[in-house]
Amino acid sequence: MAVILITGGARSGKSTRAEARARSFAGQPVYVATAEALDGEMQERIARHRTRRGADWIEHEVPLDLVPALRATDGSGARLVDCLTLWLSNLMHAARDWEREVRELADALPRLNSPVVLVTNEVGLGIVPDNALARSFRDAAGIMNQIIAGVADEVEFVVAGLPLKLK
Repeated sequence: MAVILITGGARSGKSTRAEARARSFAGQPVYVATAEALDGEMQERIARHRTRRGADWIEHEVPLDLVPALRATDGSGARLVDCLTLWLSNLMHAARDWEREVRELADALPRLNSPVVLVTNEVGLGIVPDNALARSFRDAAGIMNQIIAGVADEVEFVVAGLPLKLK
């Protein structure tokens, strides 16, 4: 069992890298999508991701209940969670206890049998946001990434399509 965290900025190539890592394991890969197609632009993004991946993935749409979805799909191929940052946003928008749910995820990951590749965004490298909500999200994402990186077997940072192994 492997837990692999892949982080990077927007359009850095992290999803493509994560797809390749998930495919490197035996079995049919499982795509766990946390995005919701709430507008036309997001619908187009999701369609581009699906086209790039191809039809050989089992797909699950899981905007909130990530840990139960990972448990339910355990024992199949590698699971690719894309992405933790959207999951965090969904949790915060739903006024759920994101810290508790992130810790539940961190506790569950090492207990799973099938590999898990997780994608997350590094949002803390830019300027300090000008509003409290954006600062709260940036801080929460940084905390989440630290917690998940702490339990991951491997961590990669992707820049310009190139992976840098951190752990």
